[in-house]
Amino acid sequence: MNKRWTIGEIKEFVENNSESQLLTTEYQGFSQKLQFKCSCGSNFEKTFTKFKNNNQRKCDLCEPPKESR
Repeated sequence: MNKRWTIGEIKEFVENNSESQLLTTEYQGFSQKLQFKCSCGSNFEKTFTKFKNNNQRKCDLCEPPKESR
């Protein structure tokens, strides 16, 4: 079974594993999009699952999405 993350654990993960900053203050569940601030200053939204598992840890300008083929 998957681990249930708290907002505190997510904030710590973001701080330790990226140059981005978590702006969201409440976490409802894995499907919720969270607000982040990229190191370039841009704000972006991602689910925590995408942020954590897919290494999508920057805004789309700094880290453009990979094209699907």
